[in-house]
Amino acid sequence: TLKTFSNQPLTFIVDTNNFAIEMSSEMGNYKLSGQNADEFPKMPVLSDSYSVVFPGDVLSNAINKTLFASGNDELRPVMSGVFCELSSDQVTFVSTDAHKLVRHTRTDLSSDQVSSFILPKKPLNILRNNIAEDEEIKLEFNDTNALFSFNNITVICRLIDGKYPNYDAVIPKENPNKLTIETSLLLSSIKRVSIYANKTTHQIRLKIAGSDLQITSEDLDFANKAEERLSCQYEGTDMEIGFNSKFVIDMLNNIGAEKISLEMSEPNRAGIILPLDGMEEGEDTLMLVMPVMLNN
Repeated sequence: TLKTFSNQPLTFIVDTNNFAIEMSSEMGNYKLSGQNADEFPKMPVLSDSYSVVFPGDVLSNAINKTLFASGNDELRPVMSGVFCELSSDQVTFVSTDAHKLVRHTRTDLSSDQVSSFILPKKPLNILRNNIAEDEEIKLEFNDTNALFSFNNITVICRLIDGKYPNYDAVIPKENPNKLTIETSLLLSSIKRVSIYANKTTHQIRLKIAGSDLQITSEDLDFANKAEERLSCQYEGTDMEIGFNSKFVIDMLNNIGAEKISLEMSEPNRAGIILPLDGMEEGEDTLMLVMPVMLNN
């Protein structure tokens, strides 16, 4: 690492034969090796491409709502990115790791070209850290690559090859048991109770009876146990269901709503978390978390 010297010139000497670089200043000399610029990867040219324009805040919000739920399994690379589905009436972003799933839809966006592709995680992280909410981002894409351009920045990435799972098939359509509660109240309670959960399964138990929600966890190996009771609004039959607390905490941290609804059908079927406020017009977000088997 070189320190910058104020008001002192730096001289760069490059040897065009072996690409050695020498830097000198009044304080000293520094040498490092370089490489032939011809070996640097060429920027791919997108042929037969289509384009769509996203407002910066819309794309940033979509990435924040979905990216955390994508997987890291190298054996299932299609799940390691965000699935983008474009149509004439909406744009849908989906991510899943087979344990949790997020579907984020914008009905105020559309595309002339009906298409779908999987964007990898790393360029989405770069976009999230660099785009401003008040600027427009142009997305060009073809069968193999995607190009994002905004301001003086261009981000090009290779799309993930493969067929994305049929995510609609795993979303339960009938969920008669509905719990309504403040997000911060539920989140802080789960964070406290999960400290005492098994460090492998992170299992917490939700027992709902009337307007009473009981959240418990237990680690039999260390005789740890925790229990909290919360008041909630609940419609449906009394039930007990188990979840991985890490997944639920991730979802509540990223849902962007002060109040949520947890919809369930059976203890062995997925739970649906829906935001009840904080959504823009044309925005729809659904988060799904798979249950874990409860210990008797």
